[in-house]
Amino acid sequence: MNHFLDIHKTDRDELRDIIDTARAMKTARAGRPRGTPDDAQPLAGRMVALIFEKPSTRTRVSFDVGVRQMGGQTMVLSGSEMQLGHGETIADTARVLSRYVDMIMIRTFDESVLLEMAEYSDVPVINGLTDRTHPCQIMADVMTFEEHRGPIAGRKVVWSGDGNNVCASFLHAAGQFGFDLTFTGPPPLDPEPVFVEAARKAGSRVEIERDPMKAVAGADLVVTDTWVSMHDSQSTKERRHNLLRGYQVNDRLMAAAKPDALFMHCLPAHREDEATSAVMDGPQSVIFDEAENRLHAQKAIMRWCLGV
Repeated sequence: MNHFLDIHKTDRDELRDIIDTARAMKTARAGRPRGTPDDAQPLAGRMVALIFEKPSTRTRVSFDVGVRQMGGQTMVLSGSEMQLGHGETIADTARVLSRYVDMIMIRTFDESVLLEMAEYSDVPVINGLTDRTHPCQIMADVMTFEEHRGPIAGRKVVWSGDGNNVCASFLHAAGQFGFDLTFTGPPPLDPEPVFVEAARKAGSRVEIERDPMKAVAGADLVVTDTWVSMHDSQSTKERRHNLLRGYQVNDRLMAAAKPDALFMHCLPAHREDEATSAVMDGPQSVIFDEAENRLHAQKAIMRWCLGV
């Protein structure tokens, strides 16, 4: 049994196998209607619980569709329906769900909920997102980059903005896939030092550069994410906008990167805040390929978890 909890907790060779499987499955579906099943049905007879303490569009739809394409069935549960950690312990919830389903994907706030679920579950658990990390997204991002530009090893990735959970998983991926990462953003929003040091120990060059124009020099990929969360207060949103205004990804910033640099954003986006529409809809943007590849990457992750 394999849990998929974070990129740095999964063997490098196995991560590469997941990416290769995702690409093969995507190729096999080329030109087919979205609703048609895959030729292979590795999840036939399997039930997957999709738990959402946090609302979602891409994670919910991509996991649900992916399970169905592979012949399985899903049970979608919200945090309010389950009252995770309130009426029943996480450990007991994990033990009970393990008697009903073959795999659990959970999208939650506190990382401890994910870890406790995995510790007491008898079936594989997948991290659909926590406040600290978002590994499924970055597997899709690596896949997307390599579709357009070849191997990501040795490339320079620049993260502009908030050193959030997606940035954390990019740092994990830097160490595992062998690329370098430069963070540019305000000091109060730096990524956690433990993530920076882990990537450096794994052999990646990780730099923090406050000047975004200097940061993107030589970049093969420029990435950003939303500046605010739906749960932020109005005062928090205003403070974060003031901190991050200088780190917007716009035409001027992209022009300072390599001429063939790609732009990514995991979506949803607040256009004209963290990135301009000119960049998001421009020739260097691969944001919708990136969104589609959530489906293919997660299908490969689920197959790896179940060994099918």
